[in-house]
Amino acid sequence: MSIDMGKPSTAGRAPGTEEPPDTGVPTSAAGDRHRLTALQGLAALSLDAMASVAYGPESIVLVLAAAGAYGMGFTLPVTLAIAALLAVLVASYRQVIAAFPDGGGSYAVAKRHLGRRTSLVAAASLILDYVLNVAVSVTAGVAALTSAFPELYGERVWICLGVLVLVTAVNLRGVVESAKAFLVPTAVFVGSILAMVVVGLFRDGPVSTASAAGHASALGEGATAVGALLLKAFAAGCSALTGVEAVANAVPSFRAPAARRAQRTEVALGALLGVMLIGLSVLIGRFHLQPVEGVTVLAQLADASFGHNAAFYVVQFATMVLLALAANTSFGGLPVLMSLLARDNHLPHVFALKADRQVHRHGVVWLTLVSALLLVFSGGDTNTLVPLFAIGVFIGFTICQVGMVRHWYGERPRGWRAKAVLNGFGALLTGVSAVVVTATKFTEGAWLIVVAMPLLVLGFEKIHRAYSEIGERLELGRIPQPPQRSRSVVVVPVSGLSRLTSQALTAARSLGDEVLAVTVTHPAPEDRQVAEALRRDWELWKPGVELIELSSETRSLGRPLSAYVRKLAQAYPEAQVTVLIPETEPARLWQRLLQNQRGSVVAHAVRRDTDAVICRLRFRITADAR
Repeated sequence: MSIDMGKPSTAGRAPGTEEPPDTGVPTSAAGDRHRLTALQGLAALSLDAMASVAYGPESIVLVLAAAGAYGMGFTLPVTLAIAALLAVLVASYRQVIAAFPDGGGSYAVAKRHLGRRTSLVAAASLILDYVLNVAVSVTAGVAALTSAFPELYGERVWICLGVLVLVTAVNLRGVVESAKAFLVPTAVFVGSILAMVVVGLFRDGPVSTASAAGHASALGEGATAVGALLLKAFAAGCSALTGVEAVANAVPSFRAPAARRAQRTEVALGALLGVMLIGLSVLIGRFHLQPVEGVTVLAQLADASFGHNAAFYVVQFATMVLLALAANTSFGGLPVLMSLLARDNHLPHVFALKADRQVHRHGVVWLTLVSALLLVFSGGDTNTLVPLFAIGVFIGFTICQVGMVRHWYGERPRGWRAKAVLNGFGALLTGVSAVVVTATKFTEGAWLIVVAMPLLVLGFEKIHRAYSEIGERLELGRIPQPPQRSRSVVVVPVSGLSRLTSQALTAARSLGDEVLAVTVTHPAPEDRQVAEALRRDWELWKPGVELIELSSETRSLGRPLSAYVRKLAQAYPEAQVTVLIPETEPARLWQRLLQNQRGSVVAHAVRRDTDAVICRLRFRITADAR
């Protein structure tokens, strides 16, 4: 049994002959088919960012509306500041993609330039953000559905789980399949939002769609109140930036040249997102919108631009679908990040394994299970999860920007000072946003993130220590002693004579110097009769292998065998003791339920109590066997 799952050892390899690192670049056209083009990457990895236009501008409005009409006048300036930060982030992550084509985003940057522990903080923040993104996106999409059909409200948890299963099933078929499935909903949503902006800009005269009650003529006393309100609105609106990092995390999912395609996708994502955010902000000011309970800002804008007609419902339906499917961003980015953590011994190596469609299947399944628990825990309520959202991504943004500053200072290419200043300014902005969002939402549930993040980092460290201890015991990286032949004793548990017994003893005699057949007997009269019949048949058969009887007062099967194996190991300290367990394997799955599972019982007891090698000999019964 291999301890190292998916991480090949380089022990004994001559210097200079190491295998090339897995850069995620496909080695064949067949592998390339299961990777993304730039357009498919936009559909598979941008849904989170695209869908954020449904709640990003609304978050700004909800904060500024507390100051009435005067406060709402700052909607466009705050949005422009967020768009400027978006441009900084897109430029930064474009550079990250070029510098780190293996993916990993802020984790990869921090690992190289800020140290292992800082990289683990970045990884923990990204994992939390990805998991919460799935839960928030699914609940928000279902909330839009239940708003249109109130009779479904009581079944929202089951609907959320159904959407989650659908997204998971699509992703298990491959990242390209998910991109193809979500390409049309993404195009419809982006097209409808851009059309709404254009129509709204050319519509005659401003239209008020909500009451302006509660307007205030000032923001309070002094510039301090103004600055605090704007800072809070900026931090709230930055929720629209979640998902920008997903492309940089999933570079290996793109077709060759992967880095170039990922960069194009990142720029296209930033351009579309920026245009939509600024356009919606202009419409908010033009139509003098105010928050209305039960009606989203996006719905008000669609009503004001198109009127209450078919186009209005297209926008609502597209928003609902995209919000529900925005979880796909996490399915595209998190499994790749987990595979990198697994290769660095911070997660079980099973997360580094890929299926035949270039899918990190274990990462996808893990994300589904954790997200399902969150959905059940929250009762399918978006408001329960939103306070936890976006904190992790700002921490990841900040770490990535600081790491890129160190990167430019160390590499010092042409123009490095301007790039370092850009990243430093971005780190300042995202760092301030992270502090403000955490402080303002701490009592609303953000404290859970503050607690969960260090616990995740501690878990990474513990797994890393465990792998280090295993590697030390296995002497990985060292040239081992040359193999030597030692005496081999093979123990074969038997309960009767059959073709299976014959094949087991044949296999055992080819494996070992000495073969011992062992049967467990019980003192009950009926069991003694069976044991005596087996001994008589064995003597008549004369297989050339000694039959040893082990008595068990409690009818236990595993413990007497493991105790006998321990005695053998003590009697032959230089010998290799092997337990060969013969088992039948029926042709049909349902027939396997008829087996007595004795082989599993014996294997478990021997593995638990001894250091013997366990071999399980499968005798396959074909469907046409007579």
